[in-house]
Amino acid sequence: MIEALVPQSRVRRPPLTGLGAAALRVARVYKRARPVGQPVASPWLAALSDAQRAELRERGHRLLATLLEHLDEEGPQRSPQKLEQAGALAFEYGQRAAALGASLSETVEAFVRFRGAFVGELASIARRRRLDTREATLLLVEAESAADRLLVALMSGHADKA
Repeated sequence: MIEALVPQSRVRRPPLTGLGAAALRVARVYKRARPVGQPVASPWLAALSDAQRAELRERGHRLLATLLEHLDEEGPQRSPQKLEQAGALAFEYGQRAAALGASLSETVEAFVRFRGAFVGELASIARRRRLDTREATLLLVEAESAADRLLVALMSGHADKA
């Protein structure tokens, strides 16, 4: 009876897609994650056309999906390709945000809000699915590390303003 409460030993953490971490779910969490008293959209986002906001949303979804694919790869079979792809997407997002008039601080603020929602959702998934401490900690550390790299790429893209 008590043994049923102890997490099962696994060779590999269950894939994130199987844990309910679909890109759209994380995107919904991101939309709800805003500082108290802040408007739903920052002024530069509110000034964009519907088409421009849809473009940024699509870029963000591709970035998120690629990041989730990277985190789904584990151990020695993990290749740097997915993280490099996500970095390129973050760079392009930074370029596009700059071209649309976002300051660097506004762009970073949006990314940090995304990052908080993303890591929070991963932690929630880990709790719901009862990942063991090692699995949950490794997942969150890897997510934070990847997000750090993406933030640098985003800022580099913003500075590039191609």
